Amino acid sequence: MIPVDSNVRARTRRPAFILCWPAIIVASLDIAADAAPRRPSVVVFLSDDQGWGDFSVSGNTNLATPHIDSLARDGALFDRFYVCPVCSPTRAEFLTGRYHPRSNVFSTSTGGERLDLDEITIADVFRRAGYASAAFGKWHNGSQWPYHPRARGFDEYYGFTSGHWGDYFDPPLEHDGRIVRGKGFIIDDLTDHAMTFIERNRERPFFCYVPYNTPHSPMQVPDRFYEKFRDAELPLRGEAALAANPKTIKAKGRPAKTTEDLAHTRAALAMCENLDWNVGRVLAQLDKLKLADDTIVVYFCDNGPNAIRWNGGMKGRKASTDEGGVRSPLFLRFPRVVKPGTLVRPIAGAIDLLPTLADLCDIKTDGLAKPLDGRNLKPLLSADVADWPERMIFSHWNGKVSVRTDGYRLDAEGRLFDMRADPGQRRDATAEHPAEARRLTAAARSWRSEVLAELTKQERPFPVGYREFPTTYLPARDGVPHGRSQRSATAPNCSYFTNWTSTEDRITWNVDVETAGRYEATVYYTCAKDDVGVELELAVGEARTGATVVEAFDPPIRGAEHDRVLRDHESLVKDFKPLALGEVTLPRGAGELSLRAPKIPGRRAVDVRLLVLTLKP
Repeated sequence: MIPVDSNVRARTRRPAFILCWPAIIVASLDIAADAAPRRPSVVVFLSDDQGWGDFSVSGNTNLATPHIDSLARDGALFDRFYVCPVCSPTRAEFLTGRYHPRSNVFSTSTGGERLDLDEITIADVFRRAGYASAAFGKWHNGSQWPYHPRARGFDEYYGFTSGHWGDYFDPPLEHDGRIVRGKGFIIDDLTDHAMTFIERNRERPFFCYVPYNTPHSPMQVPDRFYEKFRDAELPLRGEAALAANPKTIKAKGRPAKTTEDLAHTRAALAMCENLDWNVGRVLAQLDKLKLADDTIVVYFCDNGPNAIRWNGGMKGRKASTDEGGVRSPLFLRFPRVVKPGTLVRPIAGAIDLLPTLADLCDIKTDGLAKPLDGRNLKPLLSADVADWPERMIFSHWNGKVSVRTDGYRLDAEGRLFDMRADPGQRRDATAEHPAEARRLTAAARSWRSEVLAELTKQERPFPVGYREFPTTYLPARDGVPHGRSQRSATAPNCSYFTNWTSTEDRITWNVDVETAGRYEATVYYTCAKDDVGVELELAVGEARTGATVVEAFDPPIRGAEHDRVLRDHESLVKDFKPLALGEVTLPRGAGELSLRAPKIPGRRAVDVRLLVLTLKP
């Protein structure tokens, strides 16, 4: 249990009158109560696939990010801050203050992105201390309750829970368990909702988490930001050294790109300037509401850049455990504590944000059930600490482990690099510093045996039927196609099932039913006019229900019209229509949901985006 700080009650406003007390004393008590400072609020921005070099404050003259830069100017800039090589592990480490293998996050889709249910999140910590909490954006740590953000400490959630989305304009999103239609460009829309939350909670401390989903592909951005870059000359380019080892930038079996794609870079930089504009909107609102002095604002990224582009000459990018794949900026503004222009030189990481933000807000974390891997960085923000103890930060992905100290990096192949003399990791320094190489090699071995060993990758069916959240969404990314049916793209996150041509084909979901009972089943489908009459059947053991498709719904595929460059692996999208399949009785426990088409009168059955199960009262 996390103890509730006794000061929360002490700061509650006292009664307007107290019997037998002189009025002057009553008045003075009220003044004292009103004058007591409230805990600071917190706004955390986390961008997606934005590299350390994608900011003008990092020295990139290809773009301008004045609003984000202002956080470094008016607060603290962390010189060496480290995250994970890919999205969901970084989010897990930020949320828990613990290395991601401990929480069993081992993939970016199909269930491997989920955060173990016995982990306490930073939102849990702040909500238990009396904060209003909300998240707006890409969650990427589990979709169904109790993995859903509303079950992980957030009072409100608006966005999408998977790893990437297929179209950034007017997309289908989720708002507290309801499917809704987004309005306009997704980053602008997420910011609008965050600003509404901040204004609604301006009289109380709040924790506002804004995990943006750009510049992750598909490369889409409004015209007003793209026009500047459409034909822009880019003085700073991605260095050839970044592509020297194609193994480090190969993803999902596709050939590695070994040169900079300028069209991709131009789009990415335009997306970064859109992020900057939206951060500026939030900062302006904090000023308008007179909350800026009492609000901690944090900005960081989830991994290295998603393509070869200028990144300060570092080796590696997204998916790499080398410096360029895991170094992120961290900007932290808190006028009450942090002096403008503070430069923090010791290494730090995403695991440090939970203990640091909690202490800055006078919230105790010593009652947490599991020990934190992160350190409290508050001393580095308020003074020049001369005796800060040395530490190691470990980076992991797909079995590869790299270790960073203030002066060295041991890479996943066991080579030592002197990061002060050779920040680009171009020269193996093992022979020059054999003792350091042995020390870090031993540390990596120990981390593997003590931390990486906690990554079990155990089978975890998708949960269904919690009364706290009676509607369960089972999207295509969490299902398995059988027979000729297949996903609309290689990346599962925003895919749908298509090419369903045989009555032998089926789609299954492995589920774990929490509450036995009757469930309404709905499938989101598309069907061509000539294929109307398809019969669909949902089966769980001996229980069955189904319906016949009597209405054609065949909207056009979209998304490509907004792409600035040809998309790599994300699915294109289309709208889907709900079809009620009827009621089915589900027993408690693990089982397999199977969706079949016993009758296909035309050439094919239906395309499927989503199965929805709603527990009946």
